[in-house]
Amino acid sequence: MMGTPQVQVEPLGAEPAALPAAPGAGPARKRSTGTPPARGFSMALALALIWAFFGVVSPTFLSARNLSNLAVELSITAVLSLGMLLIIICGHIDLSIGSGVGLFGGVTAVLISQHGFPAAAAMALSLAIAVLVWMVMGALVVYERIPAFIITLAGLLIFKGLHWLVIHDATIPITVGGSENGLSLLTTWFLPPALGYVAAALVFAGVAAAAVVGRRRRRSFAFELEPADLLFSRLFVIGQLLLIFVLVCNQYRGVPLSAALLGATALAIGILLKHTRFGRYLYAVGGNEEAAIISGIDVGRVVIGAFAVMGLLVALGGFLQTAYGGFSTTTVGQLLELDAIAACVIGGASLKGGRGTVTGVLFGSLIMASLLNGLTLLAVSPEMKFITRGAVLALAVWMDVRLARHRPG
Repeated sequence: MMGTPQVQVEPLGAEPAALPAAPGAGPARKRSTGTPPARGFSMALALALIWAFFGVVSPTFLSARNLSNLAVELSITAVLSLGMLLIIICGHIDLSIGSGVGLFGGVTAVLISQHGFPAAAAMALSLAIAVLVWMVMGALVVYERIPAFIITLAGLLIFKGLHWLVIHDATIPITVGGSENGLSLLTTWFLPPALGYVAAALVFAGVAAAAVVGRRRRRSFAFELEPADLLFSRLFVIGQLLLIFVLVCNQYRGVPLSAALLGATALAIGILLKHTRFGRYLYAVGGNEEAAIISGIDVGRVVIGAFAVMGLLVALGGFLQTAYGGFSTTTVGQLLELDAIAACVIGGASLKGGRGTVTGVLFGSLIMASLLNGLTLLAVSPEMKFITRGAVLALAVWMDVRLARHRPG
């Protein structure tokens, strides 16, 4: 490992400054790390059209019960997509998360149902192992120079085989005797109405506080500021969306616990990316790794850190996915890595690294979850679901390539 990075600390909430150019690379240019305005408008339009279509052809799509189920499904996709965002920002990819979801969900189910572990202990053990495994994969990428595509493809196959071995190709329940436990409650417990409003208020307070702190820090460094009215409008829209979400969920059984976990995860990843040195280093490494090294950034530590967070979120996604189905089976986690990649690219993350936002990923995840939920309501065959997911992924990558041609820097 290299020593403590010696770089200028930027204000909280600021985009990473341009790094020195590598020898022969020409003058350094600042890259935008956010979502282009055109992409943001297209995401909102696409989501509105999807909801309008399914709302017309299947009126139950907009029912409180189905929207509550959609919130649980979104939580699974979005948690994994937020982890994938970190990997993509630093210029890598992870194809193993779907198999990892199945493996660590299966390990947890087996520990609970066959070995008598308390749910909390089983989840803690699985989480620790997942973080360690992903740190090892990150170390192989950094120190052995194995492309992330290859090592995570190998992980996909290894984890899939281990998953089947752990559950012996059987269906493993997550509860013993039908009694609820900490794992099953992840997707079956709902916040009481009042607590749902409190949770929404806490998420909003976190978002607002982060925005205000970032603005003050930028002012102290005499950096360009976002217009106050634009900031207020953005926070107002976020507050309204949170309020509407809670109101709709309370018409059924309340805000799902999994949605509250997603809110906490998204807030934590947002703060990590926008208000910490580690987050700025992620963008710097993905934007220009050679220049990041010249600037004194410990690239290896940054990449391994991103993989460690990915491992944590894979374990959490495994708990949510397995709890939602009620069992661990050989199909748990299938193709979730592609949904996560598609959500990131739809949300504006660049597969070349150096760009992506939490807000964009949440929108992309909602688009993917809405599509799959609507297709399920329409009783669309599995074959057509595969075709749809593949088409959406291809379209998302095509959009990224097209927009990159017209993007400065």
